[in-house]
Amino acid sequence: MKKTAARKSIIGALDSASASRLVQAASDLTLVLNEQGLVLSVTLQDPDLPTSIVKHWQGKSWAATATPDSRQKIETLLAEAPSTDAAPRWRQVNHVLPTGEDLPVQYTALRLLPTTSVDAAATSSENAATSKDRHDASESRIVAFGRSLRSMVLLQQRLVESQQAMERDYWRFREAETRYRHLFQTSGEAVLIVDALAQKILEVNPAAQSLCGPAGKLQGSGLASIFQTGSVPELQALLSAARTVGRKEPIRALLVSSDVEVSVSASVFRQDDNTFVLLRLVPVPVLKRAGKKLVLPGHASDATEASPTSPLAMSFMKTASDAIVFTDLHGRVLDFNPAFSALAQIAGEVQIVGQMLDRWVGRTGVELAVLISNLRLRGSSGLFVTAVRGELGVVTAVEIAASVLGSAPGSAVAFTIRNVERRLKSEAAGGTAVTRSVGDLTDLVGNVPLKDIVSETTDLIEQLCIETALSMTGDKRSSAALLLGLSRQSLYVKLRRFGLADQNTEEQI
Repeated sequence: MKKTAARKSIIGALDSASASRLVQAASDLTLVLNEQGLVLSVTLQDPDLPTSIVKHWQGKSWAATATPDSRQKIETLLAEAPSTDAAPRWRQVNHVLPTGEDLPVQYTALRLLPTTSVDAAATSSENAATSKDRHDASESRIVAFGRSLRSMVLLQQRLVESQQAMERDYWRFREAETRYRHLFQTSGEAVLIVDALAQKILEVNPAAQSLCGPAGKLQGSGLASIFQTGSVPELQALLSAARTVGRKEPIRALLVSSDVEVSVSASVFRQDDNTFVLLRLVPVPVLKRAGKKLVLPGHASDATEASPTSPLAMSFMKTASDAIVFTDLHGRVLDFNPAFSALAQIAGEVQIVGQMLDRWVGRTGVELAVLISNLRLRGSSGLFVTAVRGELGVVTAVEIAASVLGSAPGSAVAFTIRNVERRLKSEAAGGTAVTRSVGDLTDLVGNVPLKDIVSETTDLIEQLCIETALSMTGDKRSSAALLLGLSRQSLYVKLRRFGLADQNTEEQI
């Protein structure tokens, strides 16, 4: 009681100017109301509040300036406005601004006695009471002190938006992890995730488990433990080069558990400031002798009976002048002989195994796909004329004979590639090679949709038409361009594109 009396004596000793500054410091806006809740005066202390509310609120009912859900709160504030020493209660009221936005304000209301109504109005602001109020001293006034919650609401909105963004990112990462796990677990290739520094195996997919050993023994073990000792130095060089340049050409290594030769490729990625290596292990199929059968490792069911001279056949494949290549049904190289590496101008065999054969075979990149489609339908194909593009830029005309080894989904395809460059140079230019290739394409009619045939063979047909036009006009390019409905410049571009610019003599005028 003594403290309360002391506070009253201190506040009572304040003059009107000091009381006004005290009100301004304690609230962001002040409303002076009559008993019916009509706004008599609005005073703004917060510079961030829009000044338009003074004009729109003054003379209106306080409840009319608020949203429907806040009007009951205003009525409660007016009814409970204390005139005693009881502590005032604060309630949040949402106003509707002229712009349509909501303005949240926390209010408390005080009812002033008639004898102090004029003084209380003066303390709220220099303009808190009008001249009319001063003459009516018998009517009490209600003063509402408000604190703007706009900054708090903005912070809450930002917090909610941040939480929603984090939630979206969380689910996006979960979905990405689910896709990664599904791909990792169902991949037919053996994949290992290895710590680049410690060289310890962190994750193993089922394909790697069946190839290298149980996952319980692989995870946490050293990478070198699953390879034979002779393969470790080359493996260490692969990892070192991968950490330096990110990727490196695959190597061949022997596994300890199954004594299988695999092609090992490495790629580096970073996560949480740590470096990891993704290793892909692809078994290298090699034709081996198994009793009286020649089998591909992993495809024993597709073994075919071999003649008693099979060792001689294997020796012939390695020493043959014609290039011989074995691929899967998608065109990925499994094995080859030295003649093919010479034709493709590649010194090391490691750079060929695991690569797609159309990297070297085919003029336009679609011819090999057409040939493999024929092989799937017919089982074999012969006299398919195309070209081999060497790594050093030399293009060689070749003739291909191919056949599928077996009928199971994992069957291999054998290609025999013969260099016919000299023979074609002696023939008259007339597009014979291309014509024979188009003849092979016609076998696809009725088995493959027309749209797929056209999309894969557009370049081949265009080349055939250009060569035919040149033949009909005696290699006169201006006449050939006119015959084809092309400009001379467009014809020159297409000749260079198909590698025909050097095969035609200079235009005769």
